[in-house]
Amino acid sequence: MGRSHALSGWCLGLAVAPLVGLTSVAEVVPFAAATAGYALVPDLDHPGASASRLLGPVTGLVSAMIRTFSGLLYDLTKGPRDEDSTGKHRHATHTLAAAILLGVLAASLGDRGKWAVLAIAATGLLLAAHVLGDWLILAVLAAVGWSVIGTALPGTSTADAVQAGLTGIGGWIGVAVALGMFTHCLGDSLTRSGCPWLWPLPIRGETWYEIRLPRPLRFRTGGWVERILIAPLLLAGGVLLLPGALQAVEQLFDATSIWLAGR
Repeated sequence: MGRSHALSGWCLGLAVAPLVGLTSVAEVVPFAAATAGYALVPDLDHPGASASRLLGPVTGLVSAMIRTFSGLLYDLTKGPRDEDSTGKHRHATHTLAAAILLGVLAASLGDRGKWAVLAIAATGLLLAAHVLGDWLILAVLAAVGWSVIGTALPGTSTADAVQAGLTGIGGWIGVAVALGMFTHCLGDSLTRSGCPWLWPLPIRGETWYEIRLPRPLRFRTGGWVERILIAPLLLAGGVLLLPGALQAVEQLFDATSIWLAGR
């Protein structure tokens, strides 16, 4: 589900950005890119996941450490009715608690300045591009560059404009990270396996209770529902939620209507 996770994180980032005061392309796009990328982070607990293979042995080692920690946490906190499991995949990193914790950490690092914000946003972008394609990096750089140059005040250098854009999202980079991780959990809750994102809240004797849809609505990871329905809908949403995209579609529709009426 890597592609779907990244696209859902991108869509949520675009939708939430205006709610936290981010409106320009230079602010919204890095915010959404971070959300898209960090929507892949929970799967670091799986050795074959895109995030685990991003930097070869480096992220592979991180993945192994996370799996070990997750297994230990599961053994220490499982309830009387929790299943007999290794507790490695879809456990520790697939919780609301983990999303909040990493979000708070990212926010504290973001408070240290523009370079920390850039590093966090760039990491998210690389993660997303690893799944969605390198074109995403070019698209993001083009969008940000166009916005920075086009909105720079007279007498303001491009570097100053870039710094202003990074400062604008610095206070919310933690939100982007937490949103991305939680979006992943919600996505997994749509599948047959579910996701225990309410840990450690005990439900029916389980502290790792898998939240999931009613049985008829669940779909298989990587199945036709995801490939034919969900992924295309997320892709369309990811375009229409871009700043100014809906207005451009409306203008195109109006222009087309006027042209057809005049024939």
